[in-house]
Amino acid sequence: MHQDDTLATFCAAFNKLDKNCTELLYELYTRDVTFIDPFHRIEGLEALEAHFLKLYENVTECRFVFHDSLRVERQAYVTWTMQMRHPRLAGGNSIAVEGCSQLTFSPAEPQRVCRHRDYFDAGAMLYEQLPAIGGMVRWLKRRVAG
Repeated sequence: MHQDDTLATFCAAFNKLDKNCTELLYELYTRDVTFIDPFHRIEGLEALEAHFLKLYENVTECRFVFHDSLRVERQAYVTWTMQMRHPRLAGGNSIAVEGCSQLTFSPAEPQRVCRHRDYFDAGAMLYEQLPAIGGMVRWLKRRVAG
């Protein structure tokens, strides 16, 4: 499989994940995968599946629109916008969060990712959406910006 095809397959499969369909993780990642985002560092595929099961437990919608991507040998980068809906965030309305994933494909299993690191604004995703502190976080970001 061509490198670009492998990345496109990964992105397409990622949008199929939900609380009823986490077995796809076993096709996307190596057993010893490391997954990192602003909130978590997860080691191992079983721990990652448990994380996704918990993550999707209360999420009513989570879809990604993938934008630019680049793959050079084992390293890949893909930018995305995540559309998420959670009953406790933003009054249950859809939240759009932009981010970027850095993916490292395994040398032993070139179709699987052995390291996945997500970069995104944790405040935009979570803190700004909470009723009690969201306004304060947005105000603080505006003050710091200028």
